[in-house]
Amino acid sequence: MKYLSRPEEFVLLIIYQIEGEAYGNNIRKQLTEMTGKYWSIGSVYVQLDRLENKGYVKSYTGKATAERGGRAKRCYEITKEGFERLVEIQKTNKMFWNNIPDLSFEKKK
Repeated sequence: MKYLSRPEEFVLLIIYQIEGEAYGNNIRKQLTEMTGKYWSIGSVYVQLDRLENKGYVKSYTGKATAERGGRAKRCYEITKEGFERLVEIQKTNKMFWNNIPDLSFEKKK
């Protein structure tokens, strides 16, 4: 089993959730929106490269668009192995959190 960092996990989940083409900028926008933290496009591509090297995503050339001056986007899709890894991560997280009571600041006082 190849382990994922938390940022890799976030990127993989977002690619899974995106309907249509998943590409650097729309992945970055969703990461920023969901985490409440700014993600540079470079940090997104680092995670995408790692995920592709692990075999969890594959990239392909999307359609050229006028808004990009006729250039094509590099798009990403989750692989079968990537989906299986997400299932494992979900099961593992559920096992860890299942027996933990509600964590709130009030209970720690």
